[in-house]
Amino acid sequence: MTQPPAPHAGGAQTAARRNREGYTIRQLAFYGKGGIGKSTTAANVSAALAELGHRVMQVGCDPKHDSTRNLVNGRWLPTILDVMRRTDAPAIRLDDVAFAGYRGVMCLEVGGPEPGIGCGGRGIIAAIELLEDMGAFTQLDPGFVIYDVLGDVVCGGFAMPLREGYAEETYIVTSGELMALYAANNICRGIKRFSGRSRTRLAGIIGNGRRVQGEEAVVGEFASRIGSHLMMYLPQDDVVRSSELKGQTVVQHAPDSPQAARYRLLAERIVANQRFVVPEPAGLEELVSLVERASAAAAG
Repeated sequence: MTQPPAPHAGGAQTAARRNREGYTIRQLAFYGKGGIGKSTTAANVSAALAELGHRVMQVGCDPKHDSTRNLVNGRWLPTILDVMRRTDAPAIRLDDVAFAGYRGVMCLEVGGPEPGIGCGGRGIIAAIELLEDMGAFTQLDPGFVIYDVLGDVVCGGFAMPLREGYAEETYIVTSGELMALYAANNICRGIKRFSGRSRTRLAGIIGNGRRVQGEEAVVGEFASRIGSHLMMYLPQDDVVRSSELKGQTVVQHAPDSPQAARYRLLAERIVANQRFVVPEPAGLEELVSLVERASAAAAG
């Protein structure tokens, strides 16, 4: 059973969710630059947590609705917003939008508006409000809820998991590339901005390799600079692509691979993690200097 993490510091105002046994539900969000590997990381962490015996619920908060595909053997799930468009809210059932995946991970996809119409961020607000109204968190009774959120904190909708305290633990996925770090730093600004009104805190940085010179050192130094820590560095590995071509996580498709072992270790570290902070974002010139110094060190 999932035990509650240590209390957050600061002016947290939103109440923690609890499951049926009264334990705190660990609510995690994975943020980062678009294309950085958030969904891959989130799905593999969900799979690894499920293997450890935890009840897991993953909510894909991206209009591409591909967050959970590798947990359901490559299926494209009906999205909450699509169901809402064709069904009156009172008639929507939980099994219309929630589907069991690998090791029982409950998979939900928010979806998005029609291309060129509406705001994808507002869809997150509507979808989470619907899940609340349906009592989804009580019925599914998860120990962990993982929100996989699109890109940077670009608008109020995509910032909702931070602003309203749904995601109490935010993990930022980044490479050692400057723009990935820039996006990560902006997410830190969002966490700091909302820290006074919600329980949201930065729980750690996850490095997802792009074969950048000195990359692990860059990501580690960035984590230290903002007052956090490096949870795990995941080197680029072709097994990720081969697993996704099969519509599966690495944990499922290549369970004995070194990369699967890394995802399992990351999941164990998340379970044990109690280091939640309000980050101190860096300046742009600091980020540039950090990348340049690491590249020079690696080359020389």
